[in-house]
Amino acid sequence: MEKSSVDELSYEQAFAELEQIVNRLESETLNLDESLTLYERGQALSAHCATLLESAELRVQKLRLENQLPEDEQED
Repeated sequence: MEKSSVDELSYEQAFAELEQIVNRLESETLNLDESLTLYERGQALSAHCATLLESAELRVQKLRLENQLPEDEQED
């Protein structure tokens, strides 16, 4: 697992790494330091994914608003 900066990852990359971390934490017997390191990385990845999703949602909302017709031109 490459330890690139979380902010440089795409949503897909961050989510895939997060899934790997969850699987490792659930299936492997890790010492406390390893578990904490993975947990911290997972928290950062989760926050990054949430930020990217919020940004995408705002872009979609903006596009919808830009493409709406003024109310007096809307079809019934």
